[in-house]
Amino acid sequence: MTATFDPHSHPHRRLNPLTNDWVIVSPHRTQRPWEGQRDTSAAPASAVEHDSDCYLCPGNQRSTGATNPVYDTTFVFDNDFAALLPTVSSPHRAHSDELLIAEAAAGECRVICFSPRHDLTLSRMNRDETMAVIVLWQDQLGELQQRWEWVQIFETRGELSGSSNAHPHGQIWASDFIPDEARREIATQASYHSRTASPMLLDYARREADDGERTVAINDHWIAVVPYWAYWPYETLVLPRRPLASLLDVTADESDALAEVLSTMLRAFDQLFNTPFPYCSGWHTAPKSAAPGFQLHAHYYPPLLRSATIAKIPASYELLANLQRDLTPEAAASNLRAAAASRPAQVSTSTDRAGAGR
Repeated sequence: MTATFDPHSHPHRRLNPLTNDWVIVSPHRTQRPWEGQRDTSAAPASAVEHDSDCYLCPGNQRSTGATNPVYDTTFVFDNDFAALLPTVSSPHRAHSDELLIAEAAAGECRVICFSPRHDLTLSRMNRDETMAVIVLWQDQLGELQQRWEWVQIFETRGELSGSSNAHPHGQIWASDFIPDEARREIATQASYHSRTASPMLLDYARREADDGERTVAINDHWIAVVPYWAYWPYETLVLPRRPLASLLDVTADESDALAEVLSTMLRAFDQLFNTPFPYCSGWHTAPKSAAPGFQLHAHYYPPLLRSATIAKIPASYELLANLQRDLTPEAAASNLRAAAASRPAQVSTSTDRAGAGR
């Protein structure tokens, strides 16, 4: 006789409704003997407020020869090595071959420094400092979306995730096209909305708020969850709790509430393995053109799996066949909630509100 299905111990598949990809969940594999990489000491967080060798610190010179202003809040500049440029030439198809297709891709790329302090990450900022970053996101989005179809706000944190500089910073790439991942999410949300007359991710936020098993942080305006379909071990999804398509529509009260949820979630990340948690993250905010049923959200994709230095690397089966994870999203959320509650919030000592107003 087949045993009654238990999602916490039996292998199964879960569908990601945003991408229509399936994720294999194999919780029984967390009990297998581990003969792979063992943990070593994690790199500590930067202990200096200003690094004379850092090209993002105030007053320092960048590789192009430009000198940063002595900024005292957030700071934005055009990326010195931009992946997209505002004016580009159109490529020609090779002999009109349908297998060799290229087209022009134009845009703007910017670097955004969250703080003048080299050692102050988002996870350690106080609420006013986090609010200043949210306002910066909104201001940049409002300006760039006047010229570009899609504005991707993102952060790559930590060497393990591919960050080239330890100074707390993110990037913005604006483009005249909608990138593949966003295009898929726009299509799935529009399809859901046409069937239900409700935003997919708003319905999902309501279900997660009622359930609570995968919730990491929640208040009246926002919820952060390990999504039911998560692939990365400690992947999280940040969602508004009302219909909200764009960061530009986030009110001052909602920004304050978002700062609270982000702080709780990011502190939990850092506390989980007692290390500055690496991750790739970004906001999906509505494009310039119409997107029925689109709901604002942020993805956080941390690679850490077992400890401060052991990351999940997509293995052969995943690259050739199907995404797969061992730790269940429910267990991951439980671990993060425990980490968030394990000690008081760590915040900076700064009380300056400079840059927090719009």
